[in-house]
Amino acid sequence: MRRQQLGSLLDGAPEPDLWFLDELVACAAKVLARCADGEVYFVGRSPDSLFDLLSGALADTSWQGRLHQLPFSLRWGAEDLSGPSVAQLRANLAAAGLSPHRLARGERPLVFTDLVAKGGTFESLYTLLRDWIDDERAQWDVIRRKVRFLGITWRTKTSPNTWRWQQKSEWTGDLPRKSIVNISLHGAVWSYLGNDQKKLTVSFNEQRWSADSVTRPRHDEDTRRALAEAVALVEAGRTREVRNGLVRHITEEPAVAERWVRALVSELSR
Repeated sequence: MRRQQLGSLLDGAPEPDLWFLDELVACAAKVLARCADGEVYFVGRSPDSLFDLLSGALADTSWQGRLHQLPFSLRWGAEDLSGPSVAQLRANLAAAGLSPHRLARGERPLVFTDLVAKGGTFESLYTLLRDWIDDERAQWDVIRRKVRFLGITWRTKTSPNTWRWQQKSEWTGDLPRKSIVNISLHGAVWSYLGNDQKKLTVSFNEQRWSADSVTRPRHDEDTRRALAEAVALVEAGRTREVRNGLVRHITEEPAVAERWVRALVSELSR
């Protein structure tokens, strides 16, 4: 997404204030370093800015097809869904490449990334996938080693008594310990992305899973502001300054000892 491709759509839109860019770059670098060389699915709308920034930074690299947006929002638990709703959601997930068949046969880990408070969205997504896997009699023993959840949490002081969402979620015990990874983000930035930021799309909740209206572009002022910010983040990701920042933060991660991380760093450094 480049500004010149949008014609007059952004004419008159205020220049976005990317006050959170430094924190976003550090967080994005950790997403890359901790994704286990996987396919990264950004769940819902909260991590849109991470997707935008990395889309710019990874353009023209071997990673440009490894980032995916997964429209998903579930206000209540997955157990409350009706049969038609489950069928529609499974169709949507299959279209995103997340059918049990694809999960079992994919070569790379599938990494779901989202801002996490208590882990409810992750739990709903996991429950829906697990039930579908059981219904299809797919190879859960194979899939469980591929599915990962990367939670972006509100940064607090670390101590032995620090509350961690995965410790209160029984479903995480079905997965290997390495499958649950967290990244802490400055509270002000977390709150902005998760609560206050204007979004390009409406929340993709159960009532909209099969609605045609979600495919129609919106042109209201809030949407134009969100588009301007998204475009600015993509453009920022393409700059040498941001790519160097990603490299700097990635090389501070333990995963830099792995060959795939060093190859990614090499691509970003060119």
